[in-house]
Amino acid sequence: MSFLEKQFKLTEKRTTVKTEIWAGITTFMTMAYIIFVNPDIISKTGMPFDAVMAATCLSAAVSCFMMAFMANYPIALASGMGLNAFFTFSVVLNPAMGTTWQMALAAVFIEGFLFVALTLTRLRETVANSIPRSLKLGIASGIGLFIAFVGFQNAGIIVNDPVTLVKMGSFRETTTILALTGLVLMGALQSLRITGGILLGIFAVTGAGFALGMVQMPDFLVSSPPSLAPIFLQFDFSKIGDLSFWVIVFTFFFVDFFDTIGTLVGLCARSGLLDEKGRIAQAKGALMADAVGTVVGATLGTTTVTSYIESASGIAQGGRTGLTAVVTGILFFAALFFSPLVKMIPSYATAPALVIVGIYMMAGLRDIDYDDWTELIPAILALFVMPLAYSISKGIEFGIVSYVLLKVFTGRYKDVSFVMAGLSVLFIVKEYFI
Repeated sequence: MSFLEKQFKLTEKRTTVKTEIWAGITTFMTMAYIIFVNPDIISKTGMPFDAVMAATCLSAAVSCFMMAFMANYPIALASGMGLNAFFTFSVVLNPAMGTTWQMALAAVFIEGFLFVALTLTRLRETVANSIPRSLKLGIASGIGLFIAFVGFQNAGIIVNDPVTLVKMGSFRETTTILALTGLVLMGALQSLRITGGILLGIFAVTGAGFALGMVQMPDFLVSSPPSLAPIFLQFDFSKIGDLSFWVIVFTFFFVDFFDTIGTLVGLCARSGLLDEKGRIAQAKGALMADAVGTVVGATLGTTTVTSYIESASGIAQGGRTGLTAVVTGILFFAALFFSPLVKMIPSYATAPALVIVGIYMMAGLRDIDYDDWTELIPAILALFVMPLAYSISKGIEFGIVSYVLLKVFTGRYKDVSFVMAGLSVLFIVKEYFI
């Protein structure tokens, strides 16, 4: 028995090395934007762009490897979008906070250790497994709709509008036409069950952009990795006794806690990684990878590391084991040396991939019990709120609170676990009093 077969149980998971490699590459391609978007956002605090880019790649690679060997899941991790914006604009650049980026990194570091402690006590695992099956399906579908919405935006198909908030974009834009072409191509390849169809679509759209002069070959394909010295271990704990510091820690903690649980629940529900009772089989390992990844990321000099919904692209390509995450991690490490080549992939090439993945994630809607309104309404509320509020955690809040209230008001108290009841109270208190 080969090492890969023994470590990742490929036969048991009904997959192959080739499929896992394709899946890992696809996941990387759909989330490679974080290599440049994360430092672009965080560098506004005064942190060096190149150093943050190196920290982003390294923390993602380490976290992917941990997910692979601790949980054997095809889920990739990297610095979380949204949390990096909060780090920059709401904490460091907010005059009312009076916080430096060194202090903000210290808050992320503490948050990571809190997650490690909670994972060791199995609290995070208990919360994840306490979410009812119908709500898990709703969360998975909500993440799918969220991903598709982001894809439509990146493609220019949906754009901002000051009156209606969103509207249809212009189909006269070349980038939008290329994205639509990629969407049709990827859909056709998926329908024909072509291995790596999403990835082939990304390459095809990038090639078309190059032929039209919209994509430029970089001057150098290989570059030396930037130094981490300016941001490595740059913590400032001087405000650890202030209440404002712990408010920052709590906000990082709360958003990451439920974003990660929502992502894991959604991806596991769609990839067949839930057991017969609808629980995440290797939840502790997956959550520990996420927690340690945050500690590693803060140490290196980047924001909270979290599981990525874009992992659904690799799962859609057949990824079922940690080997997918290993391949993604290797590519993140390689990106340190091939960043000019990675940067060449345009957003309109990966946008249709997100739409296809979103559609794939929403397939779980067929398994929701449409005859039981106390199960249906919370699932659909989670589905709608995620993209409309642009937040996975907000969708989970709506789903859990509505689930508990509907069960209580219809006299079905026994369907409500202590964990679900406690979470609903926590969410209500958070929204109205904190």
